[in-house]
Amino acid sequence: MVALVSELRPDSCVVAEVKPSPNHGERKGTLDMIVLHYTGMADTQAAIRQLCTPTSEVSAHYVVLQDGYIVQLVAEARRAWHAGTSSWAGETDINSCSIGIEIANPGHDYGYPAFPKRQIAAVTALCRGIFTRHRIPADRVLAHSDVAPTRKQDPGEKFPWKVLADSGIGLWVKPAPIAPAGAIFVLGETNPTIEEMQRLLAKYGYGVTATGYLDGTTRDAVAAFQRHFRPERVDGVIDVSTMATLKALLAERKARLQSIQPS
Repeated sequence: MVALVSELRPDSCVVAEVKPSPNHGERKGTLDMIVLHYTGMADTQAAIRQLCTPTSEVSAHYVVLQDGYIVQLVAEARRAWHAGTSSWAGETDINSCSIGIEIANPGHDYGYPAFPKRQIAAVTALCRGIFTRHRIPADRVLAHSDVAPTRKQDPGEKFPWKVLADSGIGLWVKPAPIAPAGAIFVLGETNPTIEEMQRLLAKYGYGVTATGYLDGTTRDAVAAFQRHFRPERVDGVIDVSTMATLKALLAERKARLQSIQPS
């Protein structure tokens, strides 16, 4: 008797279970990005079922449970449907160039608990393996909120990006201290400082245009940046701390790129 075997084989040795989702397609670009999400549902198993239901039209490559148990849903070679309407550095088909990892957490709508250490250790191990198999630049380990700031806020300000960076996953700099409030810009205002912030955000990859006009898209991009890189205060306000942290991040990325270029 021949046992039926799933066509999906685990890409990583840290995968505990394979649960194939039908929601995937052909990649249309080079795989060079990791996008981290939270499931955003009170019931983790319900979230996995949704990611495997054809009519939902959503999926991810991996789901990491709270206890570190990892389920693979889509092969890394395939285009999973996790990013939705999104963009980064001018690229709008984020699904084609990325691996999507769903981290089991009910999210902001359900109390938003902290991420357990075992879960983060599993995410780190999974990402390290992806780094081994693919050439993922450090600055292209991103949050769902980074690539879709007007729609998403996951995995959110409680996600410990520094822990991953300390293990070689992603780009991180120490956030600049939060100073007493200076000038605060309001929606609809125009100012050279707003234009500078927009220019720097766009340089890093966020989908904003340097107009000097503070619109909702810019405010949401600032909040997304803060969630990832200055999580102590997430308010979408252009302040000295946020600007300084962004400049330090761009300098760190430039230094890393220069260090790997042949002399």
